[in-house]
Amino acid sequence: MNLSNVRIGIVGLGYVGLPLAVEFGKKFEVIGFDIHQARVEALKAGHDHTLEVSDEELKEATKLSYTANLEDIRPCNVYIVTVPTPIDEHKAPDFTPLIKASESLAKVLKRGDVVIYESTVYPGATEEVCVPLLEKSGLKFNEDFYCGYSPERINPGDKQHRVTNILKVTSGSTPIVADFVDALYQSIIVAGTHKASSMKVAEAAKVIENTQRDVNIALINELALIFNKLGIDTEEVLKAAGTKWNFLPFRPGLVGGHCIGVDPYYLTFKAQAVGYNPEIILAGRRLNDNMGAYVVQQIVKMMLKKKINVMGSRILILGLTFKEDCPDVRNTRVVDMVKEFAEYETKVDVYDPWADKAEAKHEYGIELIDMPEAGAYDAVILAVKHHQFIEMGAKGIHAFGKDPHVLFDVKYVLGKDEVDGRL
Repeated sequence: MNLSNVRIGIVGLGYVGLPLAVEFGKKFEVIGFDIHQARVEALKAGHDHTLEVSDEELKEATKLSYTANLEDIRPCNVYIVTVPTPIDEHKAPDFTPLIKASESLAKVLKRGDVVIYESTVYPGATEEVCVPLLEKSGLKFNEDFYCGYSPERINPGDKQHRVTNILKVTSGSTPIVADFVDALYQSIIVAGTHKASSMKVAEAAKVIENTQRDVNIALINELALIFNKLGIDTEEVLKAAGTKWNFLPFRPGLVGGHCIGVDPYYLTFKAQAVGYNPEIILAGRRLNDNMGAYVVQQIVKMMLKKKINVMGSRILILGLTFKEDCPDVRNTRVVDMVKEFAEYETKVDVYDPWADKAEAKHEYGIELIDMPEAGAYDAVILAVKHHQFIEMGAKGIHAFGKDPHVLFDVKYVLGKDEVDGRL
């Protein structure tokens, strides 16, 4: 195996697949495949609606083409799968996108081809879930075709940490394939690579990266609950503790997104399947998943103290995306607050200059408003740290409220003296 005759097919052109396709498309013949024709047409027209790749960067990938036709990727000899791996309503792994991608590849797979997976899974999933589907091609694993696993490390909206300057973990189903996969990624990853000893090790490394962050944030969220009862400002405590050189700078908040709020469930699912019931990981997940309801309960108490009638009140939530200055609404926990407020029969408006209105409606049934009405709201929640909200400042955000109203800051954008409450 060598890089001289590599032709790459990228399966899935979302937040992970497109940046990867663009970088490979500067050096190799690359065909980007996506089942959504509209996505393919937009990329052909030179624009990425996720904003992960600029129009100029798309032009730089001179060897990259796009298609929604599976047959078009048949000439490729390396396939990289970058489809999402969500969870279902029972918090169990939903392998549907990965299964469909693997079944599709089985139709075009040829002798000598290599299939590399980047989707986050539990240790062993590539060989247990994906390989049997690829073998439906009639080819035999590690004889006729091979696999690799190189977990994605995309951070949506982050313009500093990009594909090429984040160190990449690689692995392969045989030692020779592992060397090939590592060399392939080394050709574009400036930060270098780390070749894991097996695909299972690489899978495990990925799933614990976000599990570790999840547990750390859960600890800080729990501390925030305790400090609230003690009448202590959490931010002040964290700033004081942060003066120690090895204190980790986590902050409380809503834990959403495509990774941190999802990946731990893949690990716990597999742990339970082999007879171990994880305690710390699941406790952290429960705590983080309940933070939206907790915030609403605190706001309701503040409203009552100001003698604001909760039932029938108008609530404004600033921000829907799972993180700042990013259009990604996947697994956003802001929706937990919307649902909790509905229990109090309030009228909730959500404003987000970054989120796509059609996507918000399709995914969550939320009708995003064009612009909040001045002096119209009984409570205002600053839920996402978009730069537009930072620029408004306390005065601009308070202007949306009635007299009286409650302003709650989830993201520590404003000072404690400028708001009624914060985590």
